[in-house]
Amino acid sequence: MGLGAIGAALGEGYTAGLANEGLALRPKKSGDILKNMLVGQAVAESAAIFALVIAVLLLFLGTETPYLLKASAVLAAGLSMGFGAFGSGVGAGFPAGQASLGISRQPAMSGSLSTNMLIGSAVCQTPAILAMVVALLLIFSDFSSMPLFPTWAALLGAGLSTGLAAIGSGVGGGLAAGASCEGIARQPLSLGNVTTTMLVGQAVSQTPAIFGLLISFILLFSGFPESTALSAAMAPLGAGLCMGFGGIGPGIGNGLTAEEAVRWVARNLENTGGLTRTMLVGQAVAQSTAIYAMVVSLVLIFVI
Repeated sequence: MGLGAIGAALGEGYTAGLANEGLALRPKKSGDILKNMLVGQAVAESAAIFALVIAVLLLFLGTETPYLLKASAVLAAGLSMGFGAFGSGVGAGFPAGQASLGISRQPAMSGSLSTNMLIGSAVCQTPAILAMVVALLLIFSDFSSMPLFPTWAALLGAGLSTGLAAIGSGVGGGLAAGASCEGIARQPLSLGNVTTTMLVGQAVSQTPAIFGLLISFILLFSGFPESTALSAAMAPLGAGLCMGFGGIGPGIGNGLTAEEAVRWVARNLENTGGLTRTMLVGQAVAQSTAIYAMVVSLVLIFVI
């Protein structure tokens, strides 16, 4: 809950800040701006609500037969959801803030801006949902038949892989969505092109979180043979850390690429195709580093 609260609060504060700027620019639209701000903040808040749900389960669910593997599993669940909620909370604040500001510049587009904000913010929540799925699996799966060594490390690695990778994808998706709302406010006729480019850019930005989820599933369900060797435990834990940290940069980097592509599509509609192609090529290169991390993680799991 502590980690999850950080991202949501930052995203909500960013939204409120730009809403105040919009109110200063066009006080007569205070009702629409305030309504959009509250809706956007509510979406950003959902990441913290996911974290709260997992925190409540960890506090009160309990287990009749406590064992050390369960301790590792519930710790991993908390880390997965906490880190996973961070990026989504921050990311959802970007489109909410830009939509609130955009309404002051283009009052006639308030409905379209709110719709675009909701679509972009919803995509930003995907990494938090993936992290919650992993957290629920860690909480409710029965690991009692598995050996303590090295399963405890694999469970921690599973939680960290998705949780950390979700940070980059959540923030990156938000950058693209924020630029989309900004672009629509600047050029209302760009609505269709900007929304399409935003969704394509966001889709690529989400892939590091999906890589993290893949490594988490492998660590959860592979079934490692019992071994007290230090390398046997450090390999799956290292795999989770490798993929988790390896997904942060590519997720944000893909978002930065999509942000600029979306922003300039709104200003240069006739070059939408060229901007989109360049965005995808740039994202593919940035994405390669996440693939490297996934390859190393797979080597640690299946070779070491």
